[in-house]
Amino acid sequence: MLVTSPQYLIFLGLFFAAWWLAAPRRGALLTLAIIANCFFYLRWSWWYLPLIPVCAAIDYLIGRALHGSESPASRRLLVAISVGLNLGLIFSTKLPEVAAPWLLPLGLSFYGFQAMTYTLDIYRRDIKPVASFAEYLASVAFFPTTLAGPITRVAALAPQWNRLKQPLADSDGGRALFLIGLGMAKKFLIADYIAENLVNRVFDTPDLYSAAETLLAAYGYAFQLYYDFSGYTDIALGSALLLGIKLPANFNRPYQALNIADFWRRWHISLSNWLRDYLFYSLPGKRNRVMPYVNLIVTMLLGGLWHGMTWTFVVWGGLHGVALAVVRGWQAWRGNRGREGTLAGRLTARIATFHFVVLAWIFFRASSLEEALHVLRRIASLDMGAGNVTPGFMMVLAVAAVLHYLPIDFYKTLQARFETAPALVQALALAVLTVGIQYVAATGSAPFVYQRF
Repeated sequence: MLVTSPQYLIFLGLFFAAWWLAAPRRGALLTLAIIANCFFYLRWSWWYLPLIPVCAAIDYLIGRALHGSESPASRRLLVAISVGLNLGLIFSTKLPEVAAPWLLPLGLSFYGFQAMTYTLDIYRRDIKPVASFAEYLASVAFFPTTLAGPITRVAALAPQWNRLKQPLADSDGGRALFLIGLGMAKKFLIADYIAENLVNRVFDTPDLYSAAETLLAAYGYAFQLYYDFSGYTDIALGSALLLGIKLPANFNRPYQALNIADFWRRWHISLSNWLRDYLFYSLPGKRNRVMPYVNLIVTMLLGGLWHGMTWTFVVWGGLHGVALAVVRGWQAWRGNRGREGTLAGRLTARIATFHFVVLAWIFFRASSLEEALHVLRRIASLDMGAGNVTPGFMMVLAVAAVLHYLPIDFYKTLQARFETAPALVQALALAVLTVGIQYVAATGSAPFVYQRF
């Protein structure tokens, strides 16, 4: 059940009504959350009904055992079982379908990441176990985060079940609807349009397109991926906020980054933080002058393999890992000298960083190394023909770029005006958006890119 489908919106509306009728009874809310989580997974496959509760029960019991154990050996064994279980869930869905035709239709990456935050945090004695299994299951499998995050730590989500305010504040309701509408617009009106009108065609058959068209497709993919993924995040955040639950931000205008380290502070923030806190900091050699640079590369290589066990993702992860190591070395050498930089320097840094990210995205998008190199060769041919680029594509790509680089205050002002607008005006705005989506996306929504990860 895609979060852009009419079925999801009906499901969310019914669940919203039942939720606030049950509030503030904590037991009833947890029961409803678990039912909603199970229903959401069941819409993909019946196999999730035993799988998710069983895996959650194992991690919950491991968490309690970790908290009560003082034996280092026992604690290491317990956390290893939990990590092994969840890594198994994550990487079992990364195998090619030919090799593993039994694969479930929905990957469990984001469930696995969230589950590992719980047991690893208890192992490090950063948190205590949640009060009950119901609270854990409601949190770790929270349905808005199922498809593509954001990765929400159980320790941050679980306490919110006890702090729900009734009724839902008008400002929170308005903000939730704004986010859901914004996410729908990003997905249907920008991401899917860009994909269908040039990007998919070029990457499928690059020989049919000129260098200029291929380069525009590479730029287009950068914005397609951003609006597709951030659009899902907006819908997830809005869905949760309708229930009084706040999820972490996942994007902050990433193509305005000054360097790759800055990019990863802005792109897929919840994954970046997860890789930093649970992988990079766990690698050996912190006191060695060289190992932190090696660990950055290792971290990003593993991050690439999480996206898929193919050479294209290895190259993508390796490019970002090396770039992060270079930035770290450069910053260590320069110290505080010229940290702010000139306007021209910052602009040059942003342009260079954006084009490096676009280069890496080519490997991310391509189905094989041969295809990625083929796309790069087409760009290097310098053929400037643009007969296959429609005015509509150029207009949407230009709008996507302008919206991305607008000051953050623009969005805050737009959101504030929507929140304070009368309900009739909000409904009218959403109705206009719906008509626009029906006109532009008559064939329906494509699956979210990160859904397959």
